[in-house]
Amino acid sequence: MSAAPDRDPGLQPERTRLAWRRTTLSSTAAAVLAVKTALHGGVSAAGLIACALCCGLWLAFQLLAQRRIRALTAAPNPTALAPRYATLAVLCALATAVCAAALVV
Repeated sequence: MSAAPDRDPGLQPERTRLAWRRTTLSSTAAAVLAVKTALHGGVSAAGLIACALCCGLWLAFQLLAQRRIRALTAAPNPTALAPRYATLAVLCALATAVCAAALVV
């Protein structure tokens, strides 16, 4: 048996970078729709709070995604996403979903 060759990442970092871009695009669309829903029918205190929360979550996710995209393009063999950043991304997505559900109901 011969030794396994070194891992060739091929296009995997590029696919991951594109996946982050798609996710940020869908996050942007969800934030815009949430703001539109919150402000539909007039401005209220609850609507403004929901808008601020959605925009804050959107901004946090955008910053996290941009950091990851830079890491993927900076090196030929990028390091794995740190668990704390992965947790932050998941929490932003879940909080955005909860905020959207609150706006719909």
